[in-house]
Amino acid sequence: MLTGVARMTAMEGSRHLTHLVGSPVHLKCENLQRTGSFKLRGAYVRIAGLSPEERAAGVVAASAGNHAQGVALASTLLGVRSTVFMPVAAPLPKVAATREYGAEVRLHGQVVDETLAAAQEYARETGAVFIHPFDHPDIIAGQGTVGLEILEQCPEVRTILVGLGGGGLAAGIALAVKAVRPDIKVICVQAEGAAAYPPSLRAGRPVSITEQQTMADGIKVGRPGEITFPMIRDLVDEVRTVSEDELSSALLLCLERAKLVVEPAGASPVAALLSTPKAFRGPVVAVLSGGNVDPLLMQRILRHGMAAAGRYLGLRLRITDRPGALATLLGVLSVADANVLDVSHVRTDPRLGLTEADVELHLETKGPEHCVDVTAALREAGYTILG
Repeated sequence: MLTGVARMTAMEGSRHLTHLVGSPVHLKCENLQRTGSFKLRGAYVRIAGLSPEERAAGVVAASAGNHAQGVALASTLLGVRSTVFMPVAAPLPKVAATREYGAEVRLHGQVVDETLAAAQEYARETGAVFIHPFDHPDIIAGQGTVGLEILEQCPEVRTILVGLGGGGLAAGIALAVKAVRPDIKVICVQAEGAAAYPPSLRAGRPVSITEQQTMADGIKVGRPGEITFPMIRDLVDEVRTVSEDELSSALLLCLERAKLVVEPAGASPVAALLSTPKAFRGPVVAVLSGGNVDPLLMQRILRHGMAAAGRYLGLRLRITDRPGALATLLGVLSVADANVLDVSHVRTDPRLGLTEADVELHLETKGPEHCVDVTAALREAGYTILG
C-alpha cells in the first residue's frame, strides 16, 4: 500500500555513538521521510481504508505539525478533502507546509487540547472523518512499517530505541518487530517533563498528567491512547526518560556529527544513548522520527545544547573602573582563546564602590576543560569572579 508513497528511509551508521556504546549504532532517518516525519505512513493507511462514502465526507485532523502534514499529503494523494486544525501559535513554517500539501488549515486554540476539541466538533457537525494522530489500528499498522524496514536494513539489530508520545509509532514498531523477532528489545524514550507512560504503567491503565513541559513537542502527549497503551505495556521492554539538557545535546550531536536536522522528539533515542551509553545491547537502531523543527526554536535549542555541552561560559566579574580596564580583561580572554559573544559593563549600580565596575560576559569555549582553563586564567590575572 505504501509503495511509491512513503520512502524507505536511509539507515546511517554513527561512528561517534558506536564508540560511546561499544557496539554498532545505526540511525533510522525518518526525519528524511516525505513531510519530514513518519506520520505520512499511518495517515495514508488510515485514509486509504475509508469507504467511498467516508472519503466523500472528507477528513479532519488536529495537530501542531507532523500529523497535520502527514494527513494533508495523504489526503491529497488519495483525492480526499482535508481540514486541519492547528493551534494559533503553531510555527509558521509548519502551517505553510500543511497548506502546501493541500489541506485547509484553521487556526484555533492556544493549546493542542483546544485545537483537538475544535476538530472533533467540526467532525460531528460536518460528518468528516476524524483522523486520530495515534490511537487507531490503521495508524499503528502504518507506523509499524518502520519496524519492518529496520529488520530488512539491519537484520542483526538487537535493540531498537524509539521516542514515545501517544504511542502509535512505538506500538507499531514493537508489534511488527516482535512478531518476527521476539528476541529484539524495543525501548521507548519519553521526555522527563511530559512522561505519561511511567505513571500509567504503574497504575495499569492510561493516566493523564497535568504538567507537560518539554521542548520535544512531537512526544508531548498528556495521556496514553486506549489502543496503544496495552500494546506498549505488553510488547515494549522498557520505557526510559531523558532530560531537556540531554535532548538538546542529542539534537546538537545529530547536526554536528551526523549532518542531520532532527527535531527534539526525533532526537530522544539519541539522548537516551548519550545518557547511559553502556546500557544497551548492540547493534542498536535509534529511530530519528522527525526533522520538522522551527528555525527559531532550533536556534534556542542549539544554544541550550552548547551550554549543556560546556561550550558556553557565563561569568560575572568585578574590575577597577578606570580607562583601559575592560580592554585589559578582554586581552586576558584573548590569550585564553575564549570567544566573547557579548559583554555587559555596569558602572552605575549603587552597590558598587566609587572605583568599581561589574562586567558580565558570555563566552564561547571549546568544552568543559577549556571553561576551567579560562576561569583559572582570569583568577591568575587577579580578577574576582562573582558568579
